[in-house]
Amino acid sequence: MTGRLVFVRFFVIAALSAVSALTSAVHAQGPNLLSQAALIVDARTGDPIFAKNANNVTPIASITKLMTAMVVLDAQQNLDQTLTVDLDDLDFLKASRSRLSIGSELTRREMLRLALMSSENRAASSLGRFYPGGLSAAVAAMNAKAKALGMNNTRYVDTTGLSPENVSTARDLAVMVQAAQRYPLIREFSTQPEEYVQIPATGKTLHFNNSNALVKSGGWDISLQKTGFIREAGRCVVMLAQIAQRPVVLVLLDSVGKFSRIGDAQRVKTWMETGEVLAIPKPQAARKGAKAGKNKAGKAVSKKKRR
Repeated sequence: MTGRLVFVRFFVIAALSAVSALTSAVHAQGPNLLSQAALIVDARTGDPIFAKNANNVTPIASITKLMTAMVVLDAQQNLDQTLTVDLDDLDFLKASRSRLSIGSELTRREMLRLALMSSENRAASSLGRFYPGGLSAAVAAMNAKAKALGMNNTRYVDTTGLSPENVSTARDLAVMVQAAQRYPLIREFSTQPEEYVQIPATGKTLHFNNSNALVKSGGWDISLQKTGFIREAGRCVVMLAQIAQRPVVLVLLDSVGKFSRIGDAQRVKTWMETGEVLAIPKPQAARKGAKAGKNKAGKAVSKKKRR
């Protein structure tokens, strides 16, 4: 009888160990991500939790605006000074649109808010132009700060991130997020869900939303964030968020698809909280009646070449 109990106990312990090992193996492999580069870091200790191509140098798009905000605040300029959007703030590189028309006047504080919250390119451009010494001085300050922070694989050429020559790595950007979180206004503005801005020249009130839908999600506790997108950079996002009862820096770069960075962030959260590795959803099938090159009657249809 004693021998049987010993055997049963040994069997249970072995089974539990096997389950634990399997769970650990699944957790160790990391989440499924569409992002080409990613890094998850424990914000308290600086220890990496998961990394994927974290040292790859890649364009970072509007993630740039976090560094823009830092050097503007470092310069201790008057946040209530009025800045005016002019021709130099137009985007002739990507032809991106903006609701801040030529002649729009806003305080430096509001320009900073819109650049961080809604990723407003003309706001970020004006912040650079009105920096002491102008845009070139602002970019020089951005590169100097990056170097001082040890971001050795980072380079900036503008304050907006519209140029693909603004490059960095997931590892460098994790350092930048940690530096940016020391600025209360950056934390506040980057996570503000929305803002109504009145343009004095026209009397119009414009409504701006946060470019990151997760700040409005009840399931997330985000202290700082910034999104980015240009074709060369793909969909990007950096965040400082509370996940699994600890502060985590999350960097996701070069993802494809409009909602892919949000999906990746959700998969990271689930993986950290439960150990579950969620599958990446398959692309949606072609619209009804056009699937597999057939019409509604099920007959094959010919495809014309598009030029």
